[in-house]
Amino acid sequence: MSLAEVVPLVLKASILAIVFSLGLAARPADLISVLRRPGLLARSLLAMLVIMPLLAVILVRVMNLHHAVAVMLVALSLAPVPPILPRKQAKAGGDASYSIGLLAAVALVAIVWIPIALEIDERLFSIPLGIPPAKVAAVVATTILLPLVAGVVVAVLAPRLAARFGPLLSKFGFALLMLAALVILVSQWRAVAGLFAAGAPAFAVFVVVGLLVGHLLGGPAPDDRTVLALASASRHPGVAMTIAHINFPQEQAIAAAALLFLLINILISIPYVAWRKKSGAAASIP
Repeated sequence: MSLAEVVPLVLKASILAIVFSLGLAARPADLISVLRRPGLLARSLLAMLVIMPLLAVILVRVMNLHHAVAVMLVALSLAPVPPILPRKQAKAGGDASYSIGLLAAVALVAIVWIPIALEIDERLFSIPLGIPPAKVAAVVATTILLPLVAGVVVAVLAPRLAARFGPLLSKFGFALLMLAALVILVSQWRAVAGLFAAGAPAFAVFVVVGLLVGHLLGGPAPDDRTVLALASASRHPGVAMTIAHINFPQEQAIAAAALLFLLINILISIPYVAWRKKSGAAASIP
């Protein structure tokens, strides 16, 4: 088995472990928590599935981007939130219940929305695009919905087991994710470096605007603002790479572009996470 075949398997295993561990720490009510707040749900979908894809289209049109960067930018804007997002939001002081509910809700909406959005982009760019809804459903179900629900079920049936092994499984999954990213960086560092000049500014604008839009549309509650800001600026790399590879199988720099986005996202999100964590700590002081 080649390295190109092993890395996607390690990446998928890491995502499954992380999402399952999230389910182990969640409650059944968390999965539908955002449905009880229709106003917040509407603003969340507006930020993530309307404003951010429009931003991606604008960036592609006005900036001279490498083809792989342009493809990945549009694909990332359409993909649902990444499964490591609740981990980041917890560090920043976000509402865990809202983040879990948002993860599930956006994943479900993405099954219908991604094919429609690709049709719109196809008309805008006059480029044949498309991904079968069944393919989207398979990726979203296997990487988000099924492991998340399975974790919640285990937490209900065996709460002590979930509490004991959930944190360990989360750390294991995150370690696998970092390993996969490191392997991609080592094997494609020249491709990543080659995309930096053309890709870093576009990805940076995407992340900064995502944080700003999510923060503003998150509503009056500070925790909700934190969650939506990070959700708007982040995307599921597995779904994004699937969209990109199906539409442009000949593009060899997709993985490098995805890794560059992850690096830019981490670097820009760190100050925001630190600020929100500090703001939350200050607000808790009587």
